[in-house]
Amino acid sequence: METARSWVEGWAVAREAPEPVEVPWGLRIDVGHPAQRVRHVLLGADAEAARGLVGSIGEPTTCVKAFLPAADTDPWFSSAWEPTEACFLMAVDLCPARVRPPDGYAVTVEESGGVTHVRVLDTAGETAAYGRTGTAGDACVFDQVVTEPAHRRRGLGTVVMGALTDAALARGVSTGALGATVPGRALYEALGWKVLSPLTGYVYRPAP
Repeated sequence: METARSWVEGWAVAREAPEPVEVPWGLRIDVGHPAQRVRHVLLGADAEAARGLVGSIGEPTTCVKAFLPAADTDPWFSSAWEPTEACFLMAVDLCPARVRPPDGYAVTVEESGGVTHVRVLDTAGETAAYGRTGTAGDACVFDQVVTEPAHRRRGLGTVVMGALTDAALARGVSTGALGATVPGRALYEALGWKVLSPLTGYVYRPAP
């Protein structure tokens, strides 16, 4: 579960959220965002502990994440909980990327407080693709890697990943981790990333 813990801690850094707090079932992050007030991440918790946590939650937009398939976790949640998009925990040993943007695009890299922001700009200076990382120990968590619709299928996602990787290596970070959606998984696997486990999530949205 070391990579899972690094992913939670690095995610909090990348999102500029409070530091995760140790709890009996894993880690808790008081995100404080209207779309996600609190995030609980189960690290090795058994079904009884997980059910106890879920049953104790009454604050809307609380999120629970687990490194288990949905078939195992679905029985823990009532109809008041909404499943999030299916994801996977992935990791890689970082290697120099040296990826260059296509003609007409430029890359910017900004670092502050353990967070690295990469943007790919078009000829008008508008953001065509972007992503960020948060550092946790010797691991770097890649987060929110997005290519704008008008600029897709030009390899810009690979450019963002490459620039983030090179920035991490320059800081002495050797391991990458991320939570990938189903579409994103294909890009990351093409770049050498490996799936470690499912990453299943639920958000509490009780009826008004």
